[in-house]
Amino acid sequence: MTEPARSQILDRLPHIPDGRPVLIAGPTASGKSALALLIAERFGGVIVNADASQVYDCWRVISARPSVEEETRAPHMLYGHIAYDQDYSTGHWLREVKPLLKSDARPIIVGGTGLYFSALTEGMADIPPTPSEIRSEADGLDLQTLIAGVDARTLSRIDIQNRARVQRAWEVQKATSRNLSDWQDDTPPPVLDVSDAVPIVFDVDKQWLLDRITRRFDLMLESGALDEVERMRDLFDPSLPAFKAIGVPELMAYIDGTMTLDEARDRATISTRQFAKRQRTWFRARMKSWNRIDLSE
Repeated sequence: MTEPARSQILDRLPHIPDGRPVLIAGPTASGKSALALLIAERFGGVIVNADASQVYDCWRVISARPSVEEETRAPHMLYGHIAYDQDYSTGHWLREVKPLLKSDARPIIVGGTGLYFSALTEGMADIPPTPSEIRSEADGLDLQTLIAGVDARTLSRIDIQNRARVQRAWEVQKATSRNLSDWQDDTPPPVLDVSDAVPIVFDVDKQWLLDRITRRFDLMLESGALDEVERMRDLFDPSLPAFKAIGVPELMAYIDGTMTLDEARDRATISTRQFAKRQRTWFRARMKSWNRIDLSE
């Protein structure tokens, strides 16, 4: 990034007081990681991951994790620290973030997982862990069956096209005999009040973002995404969250010979665009008070 470009971006930022946490949310491929690095280099701080796919140690390229070179320019935490088959939830993430808020280094929390940010700034219900037998039962059910087993009030609060969210609601209801919405209504105070942070959300032009998504997947292929997925071929389990990362099922299908590379690229790009649309909808609905930044102008 050239110095004039850096200056133009910095001019659009809200005031960043010394030591105050910075929150950066945005859809995939919008440039939020680059902004986090710019803020860390200019104002100081440690960059903290808030993206559910970037926690896994097997996915650097396919999840668009910061590069090794970028990680040398500023401290990064909660990236690539979880094994592919390790349980990891929003609750796990929140417990890891809490001590970082009390450290001397300013946390710059960046990512596209809306649930992480809402748990951090709105609070999170203390729901008991799901027993393994109930998780296994849920894994074997199709989406419509899961939806049918969730109450209407909870369904109105979640993206019913997102299987992980629906399955989580089904598991909670099955394991606790209590609706997820009831647990949410008893949520304790948040760990971080948004008024005590500098909250930034990306709200970029739709076509600009779609073009970046298309270019980025091609760049991932050039940077070794296919090799990265192939290394995990013998461990592939479509029921594990790590293997649901966008691009992984598609490239695995290409490796197995059930899809051409062009088909895999097209399907992964479409999935990414659909995901970005859901992210934009979430952020606009849940982050109305945040500082909005548009780097597509």
